Amino acid sequence: MHKLILMIRTIATWLVIVTFVAVGAGCAGKLTRNPLPLELTNEASIPGVPEARFWGDEWPKFSLERLETYTDDDYHRNFSGIYNKPHNYMAISGGGANGAFGAGLLAGWTEAGTRPEFTMVTGVSTGALTAPFVFLGTDYDDELKEIYTTTTTAKIAMKRNFISAFFSDSVTDTGPLREMITHYITSDMIEAIAGEHRKGRRLFIGTLNIDAGRAVIWNIGAIAGSDYPRKVELIHDVLQASSAIPVAFPPVMIPVEANGQQFDEMHVDGGTGAQVFVYPAAIDWKVITEKLKVQGKPRVFVLRNSFLDPDYTGVKRSILPIGSRTINSLIRTQGIGDLYQIYVLCKRDGNDFNLAYIPSDFTEKPSEGFDPVYMGKLYDLGFQMAKSGYPWQKYPPGFIAKENKD
Repeated sequence: MHKLILMIRTIATWLVIVTFVAVGAGCAGKLTRNPLPLELTNEASIPGVPEARFWGDEWPKFSLERLETYTDDDYHRNFSGIYNKPHNYMAISGGGANGAFGAGLLAGWTEAGTRPEFTMVTGVSTGALTAPFVFLGTDYDDELKEIYTTTTTAKIAMKRNFISAFFSDSVTDTGPLREMITHYITSDMIEAIAGEHRKGRRLFIGTLNIDAGRAVIWNIGAIAGSDYPRKVELIHDVLQASSAIPVAFPPVMIPVEANGQQFDEMHVDGGTGAQVFVYPAAIDWKVITEKLKVQGKPRVFVLRNSFLDPDYTGVKRSILPIGSRTINSLIRTQGIGDLYQIYVLCKRDGNDFNLAYIPSDFTEKPSEGFDPVYMGKLYDLGFQMAKSGYPWQKYPPGFIAKENKD
């Protein structure tokens, strides 16, 4: 009898497993795609929007062609809002809920009365969600405060059950995040972005094309000002993709066209390519500022929504804590490396480097991924620091400056 019971239990267990696998396989069958062939990687485009995006590690062809053909009158006419004027660039990093620090800092900067209009704004991950509001100016500070002081984890993502996650492309469903993006990034807001783009101002968002393994920079203003019928949806796609932490959040499939055929590209969190960026190192920015007759030294403001100092944590001898701690360490050190690259580019191209980040003496801990209490305190910290005159750092962390005494 005992052996019979064991046999029945074994059969029942296998039936459950087979059922789960069958159900999961059925679900997995829906995760089909039409990936872009390797030979068409550089041919793919958004129909009718030639300047929609470019690789994050090269000088885009359309920009080079413009340098070769544009006269001073062309630059004056097509970049009327930034031609022969001072330039200020804002680069906003990833950091998840820590984006509350940057939102508070920007609002406090407004309160101080010294916040400039930014010629160019770039964003990655949580910075991608912040960037459109910053680009459009101080009138959108209230929306940023609302997002970064009331959002909870449930408003960002929902956990999938084990079987669903096993046969899916992520462990969560970010439908709530998409709803939030759609709610805040409206058609009217996109039209306003298009208007500023026509003046020459630029809004760039970073993602990673995971098929190609390369960072992509999306020109949101060019998309907003185009006649592309899916432009609103595409902008929402890009913002969601830039925040799509691999494995945790689902990637975003973006339709493209190449050689007269339709394909899709898989895009994920821009932070996997760079935690923060201003422009590709391949671009000679000094040539661009000369063509635009920029007044004075361009100022680069880097907003790193993170702690830069290392923190000590006793890690449990278990695979998940070890993996999590390793990834966090990689993100921190990658982010510092990105700051050094931006600093070097500033020195090379004659820009003024300015850095803000979360101070190490802020010791509050969140109770969940997106904890509104924690975020509210972080927002207040950034606000108060900027309101009283934020002490922008002139060098990346750990950099020892030697003044030229010659």
